[in-house]
Amino acid sequence: MINAQEALERLKTGNARFVDKLNSETASIIHNKRPELVEIQAPFAIVLGCSDARVPAELVFDQGLGDLFVIRVAGNVVAPSGIGSVEFAALSFGTPLVVVLGHSNCGAISATVDVLTGNSKIPSQNLHSIVKRIRPAVETLMSTELRHDHKALIEQSVRANVRTSVEHLSSGSPTLEKLISEGKLMVVGAEYSLKTGEVDFFYEDYWERTRNLESE
Repeated sequence: MINAQEALERLKTGNARFVDKLNSETASIIHNKRPELVEIQAPFAIVLGCSDARVPAELVFDQGLGDLFVIRVAGNVVAPSGIGSVEFAALSFGTPLVVVLGHSNCGAISATVDVLTGNSKIPSQNLHSIVKRIRPAVETLMSTELRHDHKALIEQSVRANVRTSVEHLSSGSPTLEKLISEGKLMVVGAEYSLKTGEVDFFYEDYWERTRNLESE
């Protein structure tokens, strides 16, 4: 591992390269640079993803500057600040799609499983707040046969946690509920594979199924 000063210098030189590319006519096209981005933004999708350094949404979806409104938090959990961020983008820019993006081998999921199986303890209160939000999704699976298969439990917990976040966004905010019911917003779940780079979209019909149940 490099030290903090070396890390800072790496960021500075990296930004210098980025600026050089933006000032290059050819690179500007590649980076989708648009002059209006200085004043406004119009992202076509909101991505609530994990903070994991291996899952940068702009690279995963091959999008340019201004295309995505990205919110990142360990375990792609939904907290009030995250809901507020989604509301801000949906209301301010009219962004029609929210993607909750989980990923394979998620450290936050593994940590939660380890805590629930008694293999580790939470080292801080702030980390506890993340585990607390992931815990319900994992506990449901631990009441099944998956409790005997650690690897499978983590794999399924990743998706269960994404579903929980989708549900929280879809039914935990009057503002987002209204936009969804008016057909102005869709919330979907997805999982990124660290091994293949592929994103599997799922759980697209949560709100539609919920509305159907309520109408019955």
